[in-house]
Amino acid sequence: MMKRKILCLISALLLCASAGAQELNAKVIINRSQVSNTKSGVFDALEKSVTQYLNERAWTNLRFREMERIQCTFNITVDTYSETDNSFRGSLLVACIRPVYNSSYTSTVWNMNDKDFDFTFQEFDQLEWRPEQVDNNLTAMLAYWAYMIIGLDLDSMSPMGGTEVLHMAQDICNNAEGLGYKGWKAFDNNKNRFAIVNDYLDGGMEKFRQMQYVYYRKGLDQMAENTTTGREAITEAMNLLKESHEDKSLSQLPQIFTDFKRDEIVSIFSGQGSATEREAIYDILFRINPSQNTYWEKLKQ
Repeated sequence: MMKRKILCLISALLLCASAGAQELNAKVIINRSQVSNTKSGVFDALEKSVTQYLNERAWTNLRFREMERIQCTFNITVDTYSETDNSFRGSLLVACIRPVYNSSYTSTVWNMNDKDFDFTFQEFDQLEWRPEQVDNNLTAMLAYWAYMIIGLDLDSMSPMGGTEVLHMAQDICNNAEGLGYKGWKAFDNNKNRFAIVNDYLDGGMEKFRQMQYVYYRKGLDQMAENTTTGREAITEAMNLLKESHEDKSLSQLPQIFTDFKRDEIVSIFSGQGSATEREAIYDILFRINPSQNTYWEKLKQ
């Protein structure tokens, strides 16, 4: 009887531990090569604090097993640092990947440089997130990107599955605008944090979000079992990408997507399918992102 009670207690503890388990497995890198004559202590503390902040918190009520945690990187480049007021000016390269079913391949779900990553931090600061009181730009920016990463990952798993989490990121934008830092304001920049999440949740970009699910779940995830079926789904996704670009031509999301997907898309279609199919994919990609035409030309070979 005692043994059974102990087993029940252990099971209950495991269930509690799994509820709302941490969603992220983030690697944090602080690049301070442009900052000289400064002791490393504050930068080491920053890297440790940001890593703990991102990885030791349950950002949602969803249950993620350890193997399901989202692999992501936060590469912070510090351009200037002032010991006088503990201010940092720099940028953040944020990226996340997801595994492709039945393969060892991982696919990039997001990769972008947030150029307005400015904040204050002291060596012994404790980073805490209080959504009801957004008063720290560093914790707000990190929380924003945490919610964006989770929302984007969920969109790749089910049709528009990340809506609720993406709204959390949008709420941060609305609450952080008064902090006085760049990146939060509407219409300031068509690639800032406000613009990104606002476009994702705009009805005019619904087809873009549908495209995410078709591309990953119906496309990439099926390719190990049936390459042709998977490629056909990705062709469908490219047509949704085209329609989303036509529905809201000023949105930067289709261009950002094709920037970090260029190698993967070219690899999927190069030498595969008919010449007519590849020409159609080329036309879509060139209209959305002509700056990457060196890559798109490979589709014609």
